[in-house]
Amino acid sequence: MINLTHHAIGILQSPYKEKFAVPRQPGLVPSATAELEMLAPYDDINAFNGLDEFSHLWLVFSFHKNKATDDSWNPTVRPPRLGGNKRVGVFATRSPNRPNSMGLSLVEYHGVIQRDGKLFLSLSNIDLVNGTPILDIKPYIPYADAMPDARAGFAQVSPEINALVVFSDQATSQLKELNSEYPSLKQLIIEVLQQDPRPAYKKAKSDDKVYAMHLSDFNIKWQCSLTSTLVLSIEGA
Repeated sequence: MINLTHHAIGILQSPYKEKFAVPRQPGLVPSATAELEMLAPYDDINAFNGLDEFSHLWLVFSFHKNKATDDSWNPTVRPPRLGGNKRVGVFATRSPNRPNSMGLSLVEYHGVIQRDGKLFLSLSNIDLVNGTPILDIKPYIPYADAMPDARAGFAQVSPEINALVVFSDQATSQLKELNSEYPSLKQLIIEVLQQDPRPAYKKAKSDDKVYAMHLSDFNIKWQCSLTSTLVLSIEGA
């Protein structure tokens, strides 16, 4: 077996502080913004000359929260899109439980930021947890990377969303207090909860359980019914 060594060129700073509630694909939560802090020696501004001519980037990353090892990986997985019940081959999915725990994510690029002697890339449409190590960056090229007529098996169309997200009186009041400092927080919460981050077997089911997610600087609590998702509170994490 050939042993390969990879190392991070940057670390992503994302609003998703834990794996729970991270969108299962990029592009599903447009309000999810992030910064990619480049590590030395890859923080040389010359390495990004010409990048502003591209609107989207591929990020090659490591599933650093994945606990799988060479001895524990499984050749089949249960995709959430299939309800978490049907098994398919791991190479027919984008599951994080892979032999090498490597992933690929398409993100929107908004430019280079230089701050306090560091270099960052401004990004959005993120589907990666905070602290994700980035292994490589490649520009997205539409004519080569976009194949509209390609077959995509069980993921041919985008997932259905729970369109109605409502806020309790308490959550509404908390949002008003936070609006000046976090003007996009409400929309971010809506877009994340529209994806219904609960386990796949809970989809389309009423649920009395109170769920919580650590999103940006806040702990968000909510409940789901058959017709809507109710945000209960938004508290500092």
